[in-house]
Amino acid sequence: MLEPERILRLEGDAVVFLDQRRLPLEEIEVRCRDAGEVAVAIRTMVVRGAPAIGVAAAYGIALAASRGDDLAAADTVLRASRPTAVNLAWALDEMREDPSTEHARRIHADEVDRCRRMAAHAAELLSPGTRALTHCNAGGLATGGYGSAVGALLTAWERGLLQHVWVDETRPLLQGARLTAWELETAAIPHAVIADSAAGSLMAAGEVDCVITGADRIAANGDTANKIGTYSLAVLAHHHAVPLYIIAPTTTVDLGTPSGDAIPIEERDPAEITSRFAARNPAFDVTPAGLIAAIVTEERVHRAPFSATLAGAVTA
Repeated sequence: MLEPERILRLEGDAVVFLDQRRLPLEEIEVRCRDAGEVAVAIRTMVVRGAPAIGVAAAYGIALAASRGDDLAAADTVLRASRPTAVNLAWALDEMREDPSTEHARRIHADEVDRCRRMAAHAAELLSPGTRALTHCNAGGLATGGYGSAVGALLTAWERGLLQHVWVDETRPLLQGARLTAWELETAAIPHAVIADSAAGSLMAAGEVDCVITGADRIAANGDTANKIGTYSLAVLAHHHAVPLYIIAPTTTVDLGTPSGDAIPIEERDPAEITSRFAARNPAFDVTPAGLIAAIVTEERVHRAPFSATLAGAVTA
């Protein structure tokens, strides 16, 4: 398992990222020397995953403060880098009170702690011999350390509850095939990569006991935005009576967004899909709360009605 500082850190006059675009073939670092370069790293997915994006933004502000740069301008450029993950705005709001390096590092450490706590709660939902399916990457790479959904799988494995993990490729950028599989391999957890379109057939064959994913934004009613393809998985899981568990920190819960209809969905470059034909490339979709068996935060396991339980755990 990667140490948090290996994933991202503030080092001297730069924010340093492990370039997730190059994994698993190469472990290359990218150094960003101002907030604008950090914003580019977020937008181009050098760093990705809602909690990790928030930590990156916090480090970007701390870097700007250490350089004596205009903090309002730094906030603006960072806030505009990616629209769907609420952790980015949350971290920037936190840094307004105290833009210091120490505060940014505390935000990072707190996110890692949240991951470990939510993983412990989530593991309690699994039975011995569980065969889980996960989508995209919600490991340490996506959170700055340990992981949300993958952290839950790691804890379940350590407790002897997990038998096997099915890893969706997660097209078009293959975060599952490239990143989640790499993290599971590093942890020596049995797994196999599958085409996204194979999930339904595995469920029909009785080979999936639960679906576990992270989240980029959770609305007040429990509607959840996650990597494109999660909604399709949720519908398939519901049809086959397979529970879908969302594992995410309270920093991903947005009580100011009443439902999924109000979550902004990032549209990325169609060239990520094809360089020849017209294409649409939404990066996320929204899974209605009614398709989610439980939302697990560091505080507890939340069950429907989510509007009541999430409100009790998060300060708007």
